[in-house]
Amino acid sequence: MARVLGEYERHLVSERDLTHHSVRAYVADIAGLLDHAARLGHTDVAGLDLRTLRSWLAKQQTLGRSRTTLARRATAARVFTAWLARTGRAPVDAGASLGSPKAHHNLPAVLRVDEADELIRAAAEIADDGSPVGLRDVAMLELLYATGIRVGELVGLDVDDIDRDRFVVRVFGKGRKERSVPFGRPAARALDFWLKQGRPRLVVEGSGSALFLGARGRRIDQRAVRTLVHRRIAEVPGAPDIGPHGLRHTAATHLLEGGADLRSVQELLGHASLATTQLYTHVTTDRLRKAYQQAHPRA
Repeated sequence: MARVLGEYERHLVSERDLTHHSVRAYVADIAGLLDHAARLGHTDVAGLDLRTLRSWLAKQQTLGRSRTTLARRATAARVFTAWLARTGRAPVDAGASLGSPKAHHNLPAVLRVDEADELIRAAAEIADDGSPVGLRDVAMLELLYATGIRVGELVGLDVDDIDRDRFVVRVFGKGRKERSVPFGRPAARALDFWLKQGRPRLVVEGSGSALFLGARGRRIDQRAVRTLVHRRIAEVPGAPDIGPHGLRHTAATHLLEGGADLRSVQELLGHASLATTQLYTHVTTDRLRKAYQQAHPRA
């Protein structure tokens, strides 16, 4: 089973072209499944059956895993068993009938427009000392809020991905799918300051073409960006504690509240399904309802 797991990992990398993080998550889930199957006496992936898959998910539930985690692991199991059957490693697709628990769709916390403005303003004040790190931080915050891109997409950007004439950034999303996302003049100004006055002072031999660099001149990592966002938002009075993904939710919400249609927001965010984008309509509807109840005389 260990050999098959290695072959499956190579399939995910070479044929499905998934990101490193997606491959790692899939492999970790399937490693757990195969370990559970081995404890039940299975010695070959051909012996995996629906009962074993359900037993594995039930075990996860007893360990207190969330519905979202269970749903993701059920999906991982179905993808794996489908691959086993398709490649002749198993006689049938044991996971074809495996159901998934419905995940709870909690409304994401987002910033108000004034809170988002305060976030950028406070970061810009800190950057007034002209330090390259300060200029970089403002550029990253502006770009995250302006485009709604994922933190993994942000740190993967290269200098040439920014089209400063057309105000567009080229992004490689999940599954290496490419899309172009526009940004506004405030983000463009912040990027210009960073590229002209900040980045050249951090560049080292190993910087390569990375757009955003860490203090030591290497491509910045996701953890550093998350730490920055949490730290800066903590300085905004009354703002919810959100990370880079919260800024993504915020950008989507503000686009919809400003009149953008759902399909356009889907394309900007890089959602494969419109159903994922529809989560944001609940956010805006909730705010409209509160505004109505506060303002309408017959509410």
